[in-house]
Amino acid sequence: MIPLVLLAAAAPAAVAPAPDPLRLETRILAERRVAAADGTTRVELVPPTRTGPGDPVVVEVRYRNGGTQPIGGLVVANPVPRGLTYRGPRGATAPELSVDGRTFAAPGDLRIALPGGGTRPAALSDVTHVRWRLPDPVKPGGGGELAFQAAVR
Repeated sequence: MIPLVLLAAAAPAAVAPAPDPLRLETRILAERRVAAADGTTRVELVPPTRTGPGDPVVVEVRYRNGGTQPIGGLVVANPVPRGLTYRGPRGATAPELSVDGRTFAAPGDLRIALPGGGTRPAALSDVTHVRWRLPDPVKPGGGGELAFQAAVR
């Protein structure tokens, strides 16, 4: 009779899937103006304490390469969180936009299909997804933030 321990050791080992090296985190933040000692003010992003319809917020998507190889050709897509309306880009990298989560374009090129046929130009409030194409590879341990402006519905 073979001891149970040997049977377990002789069983084929399950292969665990490799962890995804890309880590994404989406945060909803509010802008707060802070007075500096020299009399100027600066804007910092903080978790919102109270919001109501029409209040501006910033949706920030942080990305990080937790792997050992650079990640090239990175495309970061994110839905506009429920309860928010897209208002515009924030920062130097403007996203491509989508009204259906499948087709992305510049804001002026988006169209909405009408029930009776035809189309109309999409409004910013029609945007459901944003997408950024990063031109440079993300080095191991590297990362960054992408953001867009939104408002509470």
